[in-house]
Amino acid sequence: MSRHIVMHTQRLTLTLTALASAGLLLTACGTESGTGSDGDSGGRSVQSEPGLTGVRWHVDSLTLGGKEQDAPAGAYLKIGKDGKAGGSYGCNAFGSDVSVKGDTLDFGTPRMTKRACMDDGRMNFEKDLVHALGEGRFTAKVADGRMTLTTPKGDRVNFTSRPAEPDAPLTGTRWQVSAVGDGGTAAALPKEMDGKVHLTFGEDGKVRGNLGCNTVTAKAEVANGRITFGPPTTTRKMCPGEPMKTERKLLKLFDGKARYEVRQNTLKLTAADGTVISADAATKDAKK
Repeated sequence: MSRHIVMHTQRLTLTLTALASAGLLLTACGTESGTGSDGDSGGRSVQSEPGLTGVRWHVDSLTLGGKEQDAPAGAYLKIGKDGKAGGSYGCNAFGSDVSVKGDTLDFGTPRMTKRACMDDGRMNFEKDLVHALGEGRFTAKVADGRMTLTTPKGDRVNFTSRPAEPDAPLTGTRWQVSAVGDGGTAAALPKEMDGKVHLTFGEDGKVRGNLGCNTVTAKAEVANGRITFGPPTTTRKMCPGEPMKTERKLLKLFDGKARYEVRQNTLKLTAADGTVISADAATKDAKK
């Protein structure tokens, strides 16, 4: 065989090898990092529609120790593409790191608020869900808008993806304050104050509400993601204990500017001094 033919054959072999390698790479890039087969013969990908990440997964039910229980309204999980997960256990909010490899999810130690809800059923479910998610590692299956996370022990959490709720309007909504704090971290209000602290921004450019002890009124001009608060006018009651402590923290919000962010039914206010306030849109029953 001539030297020319040998070299031509080598080049053809290298070209075919490169094309085959490129095909494999393209196939591998067809799913984002952190996806894979669920092990069925059909090989349905965890990243099938809707995707595992970036979806608000509402908790439908929990099976713990063979006993299934329905989830309360508001319990959800959202897994980000940045390796972070967060959501609500049904009463308290939580966040954690998460690693997604194939159909395996591995959650880190969760960070959660410490709010106490009056509904015992909601708190009992939360306790069980915290226990289940505390297992850390799960096998995930996603299909037709549903997701199931299963622990090595066989406990399961079932989810459904639902269309995102529209953001509640800042103006006209009664915002029930759920947490207040400093340095970018808000701590849940004491149990005895649950549902008593609220703010409502009016069309007249004013905010009215209750700070935990006294009622308050102040100017509130909204523009470009910020609210400029005027000096507060309050009643002059003296309340012992936690109500006055909370009120003093909330008063830092006034007579200055604060950033605001509304996401669905939650409001976050961040004052210039770092005071952070979290609030939820009140239900019709809560307004009575």
